[in-house]
Amino acid sequence: MIYFAKWKVILVCVVCAFGVLFTVPNFLDTKDADSMPKWLPHQQVVLGLDLQGGSHLLMEVAVGAVIKERLETLVDSVRTALRKERIRYQGLGAKGNAISVTIRTPDKEAVAQQLIREIGGRIANPSSGGLVPGGEPGFTVEKNERGQIVLSLTERTIRDWSVNAVEQSIEIVRRRIDETGVREPTIQRQGTDRILVQLPGVDDPERIKRLLGKTAKMTFHLTDPRVSAAEAMAGRVPPGAFLAPSVDERDPSGQSRMYLLRKRTMVSGENLVDSQPSFDSRTNEPVVTFRFDSVGARRFGDVTSKSVGKVFAIVLDGKVISAPVIREPILGGSGQISGSFSVQGARDLALLLRAGALPAPLTILEERTVGPGLGADSIAAGKIASIVGLVFVVVFMVVAYGLFGLIADIALFFNMILILGVLSFLQATLTLPGIAGIVLTIGMAVDANVLIFERIREEVRIGRTPISAIEAGYSRAITTIVDANLTTLIAALLLYQFGSGPIRGFAVTLSVGIATSMFTAIMLTRLLVVTWLRRRQPQELPI
Repeated sequence: MIYFAKWKVILVCVVCAFGVLFTVPNFLDTKDADSMPKWLPHQQVVLGLDLQGGSHLLMEVAVGAVIKERLETLVDSVRTALRKERIRYQGLGAKGNAISVTIRTPDKEAVAQQLIREIGGRIANPSSGGLVPGGEPGFTVEKNERGQIVLSLTERTIRDWSVNAVEQSIEIVRRRIDETGVREPTIQRQGTDRILVQLPGVDDPERIKRLLGKTAKMTFHLTDPRVSAAEAMAGRVPPGAFLAPSVDERDPSGQSRMYLLRKRTMVSGENLVDSQPSFDSRTNEPVVTFRFDSVGARRFGDVTSKSVGKVFAIVLDGKVISAPVIREPILGGSGQISGSFSVQGARDLALLLRAGALPAPLTILEERTVGPGLGADSIAAGKIASIVGLVFVVVFMVVAYGLFGLIADIALFFNMILILGVLSFLQATLTLPGIAGIVLTIGMAVDANVLIFERIREEVRIGRTPISAIEAGYSRAITTIVDANLTTLIAALLLYQFGSGPIRGFAVTLSVGIATSMFTAIMLTRLLVVTWLRRRQPQELPI
């Protein structure tokens, strides 16, 4: 017992020193902490939504829009394939989870069915030839009683598309929020088609809502010259074309100017690799510059080379944000979007394009804004609870165990430092339940010492010497200490695994507190007791 290995002494000293280094920045202002030398820890504990205020959003992914878009893509692909093979058809369209078409030349029906089956395989599940996981077909192609060829999607395919849409939406939402600089956001799936977003410290929740509410699907389309926009608005929209309103252009009546565009997407925003806010060198107005990948640059160059003198519309979420006339081929794979942008608007658009387009629109179902005043009250209440609990524990230990109780209090002080240090190092989010976990840990931290000290008292009563009693107390209490803390740790891990939000915050601080309290009780307290025992060599223990 008297012998304490040198490596253990070094380990205890190093761990306590690192705990102090990682804890100190929490008592400094953010600016002072950030100005510290880079080789020193400067991370601070991240406060959760309930402590520093912010926004809570519950959004729903419109998975039906994804299915509709995929079916429209399927219809366009079938139309193109049938025309290429010169197969006459009528009534091509989508309804529900299927598309149908009537072939007017009976001798071409078999060829048409094969074409539709191949196209369905490419769109239903491109990576596996139309088979969903498990090898099952993702669609069926058959002829109904009305003579139509019908391609129907299976429930498994619809479900897979829905799951993928939600997962992609979560990733895009995370990218957009990361671009805004929000620290430690909570973004997680809730239910089958909902996303929960918690943004601590957000001072402009309306801007965040605007960023998340935009699909940001950008496409490039040529105008359709077959009829004028006025004729199309009167109901003469040609096949393969659609009307799109301008964002900032107005007609003489004050209404948004309408453009008649070809449905075929010449270049998609999926090929963008970068977009940045900038200023036009001629007009000094805010613009957004963009750059395509190699595939997009080649398509962009081909389109602009073949369409000199034509209007090339840039469409964002179904609205024309810019419609320049192509003056010359653009072969570099980059360009700029001009319009009536403010500086902040140009930044937000560049951010949206960089983060990527949402696969489906998001609808905000629930919104809550937590003010910083409520968080300040919670922090103040948490401080009071922690201090009161700490004082009672310290006084009790000194009264009950004397000098040994004072040693336990020193270990408790370092235990609190280590908890803050670990939370700072992990950049864990501290919530109000997390503060409750810390307060609970204060009481639990001395449990191990109480078990050891009571065991030492029993050994003293039966006549053991001080050294023998202390050695027996530590060796015989260690099993009980490990069992008690291990079961609590298992419960905390289960809370973290199956809980969410505040429950996880409680589980994190409780787990960290258990680990640090075991270290301080078994290692630090024992080192202090051994040091005192070597120097004093008492005949009786003051316990």
